[in-house]
Amino acid sequence: MRTLVLWDIDHTLVSITGLSAEIHAAVFQAIIGRPLERLAHMAGRTDRAIISETLQLHSLTPTEDVMTAFGDALATAFTDRADDLRRRGRILPGVEEALSALAARPEVVQSVLTGNMDSIASAKLTAFGLHRFVDLDIGAFGFDGLERPPLVGLARERAAEKYGGSFDPAHTVLVGDTPHDVLAGHHGGARVVAVATGASDEAALRAAGAELVLADLSDTDDVVRSVLGLSAP
Repeated sequence: MRTLVLWDIDHTLVSITGLSAEIHAAVFQAIIGRPLERLAHMAGRTDRAIISETLQLHSLTPTEDVMTAFGDALATAFTDRADDLRRRGRILPGVEEALSALAARPEVVQSVLTGNMDSIASAKLTAFGLHRFVDLDIGAFGFDGLERPPLVGLARERAAEKYGGSFDPAHTVLVGDTPHDVLAGHHGGARVVAVATGASDEAALRAAGAELVLADLSDTDDVVRSVLGLSAP
């Protein structure tokens, strides 16, 4: 049976410090017509939730028209700033090797479960050449819903439709760096491999309920074993 591996992007695969907040501020100014005063907390959340809360923090109603306009502008901005993504961001240790090793296994299907909109996720992964290891057609993204847990089931459905068969919770693995990722996996129907490469340390991730926590992805063999639920030799 195939295993579906769903990767978070920000602070799990890549780090792009400061650029996202900068782009959000520019888009807010362009769409709303006044400066951004306060940006909603971003770590582990979907773009839909971030945009909605940011608008509410400015006493604005997040109508679907405004949300769509904001999302479209964000997508364009990230695509236009591909050079900035490469210049100001970086791939985290071991990521390319881990993705490549898992992509080489015929029983593994890789995609993403991310708070980013699909076009922003694609822009980030493409900027660092990571898009070639994952199937973005079956991922779940930041405009698919406000919260992460339902996105797990959505990704499983998309994967089953494209690849046939089914991906049950025992054969679905979510890899992420925040307590939100841990809860999404547990509530949405996936095993969780947490990595302490973001703002949450190993203790915080374990406290959130993660059964397995890695310091980072630098040990490729350990990552593959952890993701596939294999015992160390």
